[in-house]
Amino acid sequence: MKKGFYLMVLFICFSASSFAQEAVEKATPPAGNALVGDYYGENISNAIVDKAISVEDLERDLKTANKIESVAVKGEVTDVCPKRGCWVSVKTENGASFFVKMKDYAFFVPTALKGKNVVLEGDVERKVTSVEDLKHYAKDAKKTKAEIDAITMPKEEIRFLANGIKVVK
Repeated sequence: MKKGFYLMVLFICFSASSFAQEAVEKATPPAGNALVGDYYGENISNAIVDKAISVEDLERDLKTANKIESVAVKGEVTDVCPKRGCWVSVKTENGASFFVKMKDYAFFVPTALKGKNVVLEGDVERKVTSVEDLKHYAKDAKKTKAEIDAITMPKEEIRFLANGIKVVK
């Protein structure tokens, strides 16, 4: 009886260590240099790349609609989640940025994407982000405790849910 118990405990420990290793592997962004033509998530065809609108046009369109589905937008990546590559920020025309998450966390991007020009394809909406979420994203971005503690108000912002991201010139 004791032998079976110890065997079961050994099996559980082995299983737990396997899952822990998987979690560690998922906690790092994918490797890569984010070269022109590389894509993450769904591949974006050249026809969609050619029809992509500017961030300025996106901001104008969102003044009359709170949500736009299936849109392609071109812009420059200003930040990438250093923890897993699970979000990026894209520069807006006024020098600010908007937040991009990957749909269903189905893909991640390398940190080398920072500073690159990309085309995003997906859905976008104007949304209010809670203080809790803003602090979480600031923590992921390795902001200082003072910067995180300074977040006290929710923020209305553009939120993009990407099906795919392609590096362009």
